[in-house]
Amino acid sequence: MDMHTVVVGTSGTTAQDVIAVARGNARVELSAAAVGALAAAREVIDALAAKPEPVYGVSTGFGALASRHISPELRAQLQRNIVRSHAAGMGPQVEREVVRALMFLRLKTVASGHTGVRPEIAQTMADVLNAGITPVVHEYGSLGCSGDLAPLSHCALTLMGEGDAEGPDGTVRPAGELLAAHGITPVELREKEGLALLNGTDGMLGMLVMAIADLQNLYTSADITAALSLEALLGTDKVLAPELHAIRPHPGQGASADNMLRVLAGSGLTGHHQDDAPRVQDAYSVRCAPQVNGAGRDTLAHARLVADRELAAAVDNPVVLSDGRVESNGNFHGAPVAYVLDFLAIVAADLGSITERRTDRLLDKNRSHGLPPFLADDAGVDSGLMIAQYTQAALVSEMKRLAVPASADSIPSSAMQEDHVSMGWSAARKLRTAVENLARIVAVELYAATRAIELRAAQGLTPAPASLAAVEALRAAGVEGPGPDRFLSPDLAAADAFVRAGKLVAAVEPVTGQLA
Repeated sequence: MDMHTVVVGTSGTTAQDVIAVARGNARVELSAAAVGALAAAREVIDALAAKPEPVYGVSTGFGALASRHISPELRAQLQRNIVRSHAAGMGPQVEREVVRALMFLRLKTVASGHTGVRPEIAQTMADVLNAGITPVVHEYGSLGCSGDLAPLSHCALTLMGEGDAEGPDGTVRPAGELLAAHGITPVELREKEGLALLNGTDGMLGMLVMAIADLQNLYTSADITAALSLEALLGTDKVLAPELHAIRPHPGQGASADNMLRVLAGSGLTGHHQDDAPRVQDAYSVRCAPQVNGAGRDTLAHARLVADRELAAAVDNPVVLSDGRVESNGNFHGAPVAYVLDFLAIVAADLGSITERRTDRLLDKNRSHGLPPFLADDAGVDSGLMIAQYTQAALVSEMKRLAVPASADSIPSSAMQEDHVSMGWSAARKLRTAVENLARIVAVELYAATRAIELRAAQGLTPAPASLAAVEALRAAGVEGPGPDRFLSPDLAAADAFVRAGKLVAAVEPVTGQLA
């Protein structure tokens, strides 16, 4: 377990803290201010619970059953029952990091003091995270409205000591056994607490935060691989000149062009073809890389803005306001998050598409300006990277399917009470697949481009220092390209791991300086 500690206060959290808890196993503590806010809000709920007038979420049913007034002796049962009935997810088990992000973000909202949950419930949530206990959450069960209901319900079930959970060792066991093994007492829910544990956009938000972090690495990596391909194709770096991008002042475009220019500094390959085989312009996939990569970067910046706003939010229904009022609202609707999740899937698909086109160009002897067919060591005897591009193309095709928006759909639920939903959880799930695929697509270009750079060096040309650093780091990591005395099967999985871990960026930055 990482000894880093994240303190949860009343004013939201940061993307860095979400990732530290979800991926780094950081410990979680409640601030004194959060404990005070929890206690103060609970006093409001207890006072309302004692009144004869029905209050939604406190002394009534939920959703389409909100008109029924629940008597005091049945309210604890009501809170237990909403968790049990809503824990109706199906399908494969969701990844551990997603569930940890989901639980942590729900704790963030609970700690705001706007939900009416008692301090001991929040502390139990923190204890479960710190023990490394991960509720079993399933792929299907959220419409992205009224919260990520089934996923959050399975988490709440664990707090009650019911259902299944995964221990720190990865073994799935009954949640009650795991809590007992770690000295954690199951919670007994009171008025509003069951509802408050279910009513948030936490799953889709957690996946958005992690996707943004992963895409930041991939966009920088894609700038590097685009530069390597440009260099290997003897393209011109004149199109990367700052003054050209200044007259179309999209920030992401300028950043991508600058990254590529830094990678290509000192290259003896760029423009080399113009000495004996003039080419007026490079192909769009080479020449327009900063425009495409940059537009994706700007989309990523917008998604980060939305995520930061949501990280500062307290999403529940009803909520306890600072003046003591308890009001119903629609803040649980996932539309703001769902839209950017879908938008990121679109730009990731386009980045994958342009990346694959450069790989194809590197492999085609009619368009590669002197490189061997398919970058093979002995073309005809071996097929080089022919099928690596097939694999890349298959991934791109799936990326295009994943780019179809989930948020454009809505299916009414709860007897038409919840008649418009966001489908944000579905958008997040398909974005996770898209991000994984994009890393693989970039890895194939890296594999091909570094192979091509080595071949250019063998032809007596001088690659850029940053390009050579990328080649050397990839080979040092055990990722071999095809060639004499090398295993001919492309080691694409190892290249993917190299890119995904941020090692490509780390390899070139000592030469280029920090890249955007």
